[in-house]
Amino acid sequence: MPIHFTPEEMRARRDRAARAVTDAGLDALLMFKQESMYWLTGYDTFGFSMFQCLIMTADGHVALLTRAPDRGTALYTSDIADLRIWVDVEGMNPAVDLRAMLDDLGLGGCRVGIELDSYGLKASNWRLVEAELDGFLAWTDASTLVQELRRTKSPQELAYTRRAAELADDAWDEAVRLAGPGVDEAEILAAMQGAVFLGGGDYAGNELIIGSGPGALMVRYTSGRRTIDEQDQLTLEWCGVQRRYHAAMMRTILVGDPDPAQVDMHSACREALLACEDAIGPDATLGDVFSAHADVLDRAGYRKHRLNACGYGMGAVYAPVWTDWPMIYDGNPLAFQPDQTYFLHMIVLDFDSRRAMTLGHTVVVTGTGCERLSRSSLDLVVK
Repeated sequence: MPIHFTPEEMRARRDRAARAVTDAGLDALLMFKQESMYWLTGYDTFGFSMFQCLIMTADGHVALLTRAPDRGTALYTSDIADLRIWVDVEGMNPAVDLRAMLDDLGLGGCRVGIELDSYGLKASNWRLVEAELDGFLAWTDASTLVQELRRTKSPQELAYTRRAAELADDAWDEAVRLAGPGVDEAEILAAMQGAVFLGGGDYAGNELIIGSGPGALMVRYTSGRRTIDEQDQLTLEWCGVQRRYHAAMMRTILVGDPDPAQVDMHSACREALLACEDAIGPDATLGDVFSAHADVLDRAGYRKHRLNACGYGMGAVYAPVWTDWPMIYDGNPLAFQPDQTYFLHMIVLDFDSRRAMTLGHTVVVTGTGCERLSRSSLDLVVK
């Protein structure tokens, strides 16, 4: 499978990353985030669950240390030419191989950045790496270096995100078609995920979230399926995914006679979502958008029942979650910039009355505000 971007775009990414390494006063960057590896080289794997490291020197040279099962994956999906393998054997310490690789690249005594904030670098492995680097070179935390570069999307990245949003809408259409009394959650789950696959999409970074009855308040995937009652609530949170680029949506469907309290909850969520869209712009901060969400829900009487964040970045991400940096929370000073993508979610969970209501979708920041990527109505669905 070819890399999903043009050679010109991949070269531009590598040049940008090399400049960022130099500007940070580093001689190299040690990447443990699979997202960084995919963005920089096209390398596409779940092998990051084991030890692997992608090194990029300040002059743009890239070298990958990984296990034998991912040799073919790297050759198939990426433009990495310098590929090295550490061997599975009793008593193995891949950090020793990493030090030898760094030495071979002439990085002994140099200053390198390391992606410490990464699911690809377990604490146990970091202790091995730290021991090998001690006295060999100087290092600093550079977890956000590539992360910052990934935040603003190229035209092709936005095209994949738009297609992901179409797939998310397709999945929602299936949920609306199927939801109702006596329907097993499994049927809805299968149809929604199937719509993404049939549209040429991928698995999401975490499981599609589905829950009815009391499970509608558990905005996490949990094992075990349930049949929808005559009078019920169904919360769904899912992503369309194209070439690993995610576009999330969130909805709560009411089944049976709609509870007036939940109708009011939906109205508040809709007003809050529209207020968040209005608050987004190149000069606004993520904290401003959170405040827009909180002001609406608090005025409506839901301060106790809302969450402490109302969205986060969207991008090409890997397990265990589809959440991409940054998070929209109170006081976040980070500013929006054009061509960035975000998932906005309005969530009201009343654990006292056991009522749930959610509403959310993905937007792209423009030069003047934001563009909603979903075609789906914000109206409350009652089945």
